Amino acid sequence: MISPDAFHAACLGLGAGLALIVAIGAQNAFVLRQGIRGEHIGPIVAVCAVSDAILIAAGVLGTGALLAAAPAAVVVFRYVGAAFLITYGVMAARRILTPKALVSADPETSGGGRSGRAAALATVLALTWLNPHVYLDTVLLLGSVANAQGPGLQWWFGAGAMLGSIAWFSSLGFGARLLRGFFARPASWRILDGGIAVTMVGLGVGLALGT
Repeated sequence: MISPDAFHAACLGLGAGLALIVAIGAQNAFVLRQGIRGEHIGPIVAVCAVSDAILIAAGVLGTGALLAAAPAAVVVFRYVGAAFLITYGVMAARRILTPKALVSADPETSGGGRSGRAAALATVLALTWLNPHVYLDTVLLLGSVANAQGPGLQWWFGAGAMLGSIAWFSSLGFGARLLRGFFARPASWRILDGGIAVTMVGLGVGLALGT
């Protein structure tokens, strides 16, 4: 039976994890768009959840201290991630001017084969692992708070944070289908892609400037 202290640590981890990932960001914007289109939702949600679990576990194990001792690695990720985000933002902006790319795909007739799935997974992996904020927030911040819970409780905190990640990405990816009626209109896709473009470019410029 779970002790009160372990339960408290798990709930704290759940809240802290959700507080960090429930925000408008590059990864969430991509998951939302794929969810609305109904393309490769399961694999994308799995990649996001597993990636977060790995990063949270790394923080609990103390990897955050290693990152703090190697600031040059964070700088490299910052510029590579900034370039990727800006490029993706420009691609989203171009979709606004390309009507044929704004039609929501039917998951049963879109013909999303291996190449489409591979491209989607490569994109979400890049959006996740090339973002230095992932390491600063998930590894450093969550890792520090987890280890502050005391011996034996840090993994309960980490488990709660992992559960929050699974719940969020599952809700975002599979729940996005409820918006398909709204996004049946090309104008709605223009709004979404416009928001994604602004978000991606803004995040990329912020990373490049170190803010």
